[in-house]
Amino acid sequence: MATVTSAICDYEPDAVLMVGLAPGRIGIMPERVAINMDDFRLVDNEGNQVVDEPVVEGGPAAYFTTLPIKTMVQEMRQAGIPASVSNSAGTFVCNHLFYGVMHELRNQDVRAGFIHVPLLPEQVVKCDEPSMALEQIVKGLTICARTVLTHQKDIALPAGEIA
Repeated sequence: MATVTSAICDYEPDAVLMVGLAPGRIGIMPERVAINMDDFRLVDNEGNQVVDEPVVEGGPAAYFTTLPIKTMVQEMRQAGIPASVSNSAGTFVCNHLFYGVMHELRNQDVRAGFIHVPLLPEQVVKCDEPSMALEQIVKGLTICARTVLTHQKDIALPAGEIA
């Protein structure tokens, strides 16, 4: 997370789109909420397996995305890319990053959110596991970025956090 927050400080972006791989997902899925909970059923890349610990001690229960996720999904679908809103980023590394970045940005005017993408065909282990071609993923993420630049958030929620 430190690498991402450092880059945000260095580049001062108007928006931050975080992306992670989600085996089993059928399409591109912008996430609605990040929760203040790490509960890893697997070890992460550094060998850590955190169980039932907050991402940020004393932080709010959750943060909502500040991206126009429904419009992003609509635009991707119009381009023929499978997409849908996801209501949970889970409790693993992707949620940890999503929550941590949202917490860092809580007092800044920077739109941010997380997008899960499916496996690439070459990453599929089981023959019936969903996947998406890299070109389609890139096209979908490009649509998401363009949508963020041209639309305001489309959710009517309080300033991003859930106490």
